[in-house]
Amino acid sequence: MPKPGPGLRLIDVAERAGVSLATASRALAGREGVSEEVANRVRQVSAELGYVANPYARTLAGGSSSTVGLIVHQVDDPYFSEIAGGVIQLAGEQGLLVQICHSGRDPEHELRQIRNLIAQRVGIIIVAGSGYGDPRVEAEARTVLAGYQHAGGRVAVIGRHALGADAVLPDNEAGGRALGEHLLGLGHRRIALVAGTPELNTVIDRMAGVAAALHAAGLSLDDMPIVHTDFVREGGRVATEKILEEHPDTTAIIALNDAMAMGVLAVLRERGIPVPGRMSVVGFDDVSVAGDLAPSLTTIRLPMPDMGRMALELALKPPTSRPRKRPTGQQLIIRDSTGPAPA
Repeated sequence: MPKPGPGLRLIDVAERAGVSLATASRALAGREGVSEEVANRVRQVSAELGYVANPYARTLAGGSSSTVGLIVHQVDDPYFSEIAGGVIQLAGEQGLLVQICHSGRDPEHELRQIRNLIAQRVGIIIVAGSGYGDPRVEAEARTVLAGYQHAGGRVAVIGRHALGADAVLPDNEAGGRALGEHLLGLGHRRIALVAGTPELNTVIDRMAGVAAALHAAGLSLDDMPIVHTDFVREGGRVATEKILEEHPDTTAIIALNDAMAMGVLAVLRERGIPVPGRMSVVGFDDVSVAGDLAPSLTTIRLPMPDMGRMALELALKPPTSRPRKRPTGQQLIIRDSTGPAPA
């Protein structure tokens, strides 16, 4: 059996997969002319053997690869644009270029983007945004990235992932708890939660923090209206309409990111519902426009540009036997969108 490593050749992959050299080449490059079944078999063998095309491996070994591949969930989300800004700033200082890809919170599309970046011979891949609650969802991406790292590529992630890479970890659970404690301290008990899709670790962790705050006050998340929808501004609008229709006695809404909170505020403004006189609203992330909203948004501040820099800093360090983890901390920023619960 061929041994993994720089000496592994494409012909070794082809022979192990039972295909011609040309077919193996087309399959790994994602070109037409190969059935999906055969392409999957070649990719699986390639991942098992840890094969990466020799020209790419030579590029990495020579240190001349100057491109960082950054995969974000949503390119127009301020959270990701601020993270990207941090990556781009440090990359510029290091003489590196950044290529940004959009996954749309779709793990299959994220995997395709990872493969595309590897095929383009980038030297570093950074996966920004939440991982997924079921580690099996990321299992194939983990295998692909393991082969990439074995050949000399570097990987870092932002958020809790199962990708076996250095990680920058936003303090999501502590932030969720701080939001819950803040609203409870203002006397709110009829609180609703506007959340993203439940498969995302970011959503799971932030909800766990809110649940901890409620539990400490003798309350339960099970008794709270929770609306899971798209983790974007429009999702916040849809969720708020549902809350107002089904739970009109709600006095506070927790949105698990600032984009959703903007959608919440938009609906309340259209309905003529005073904030915070009748309804308090909180978000999460503290994107750059959060303080400019009307009313300004109470939220959890994460150091998003620093998170981008931290991820690239980890990727630029020599690899270690175990993935490194860097927590970010969090800070509750109290602004005009929260106030005492109405009598």
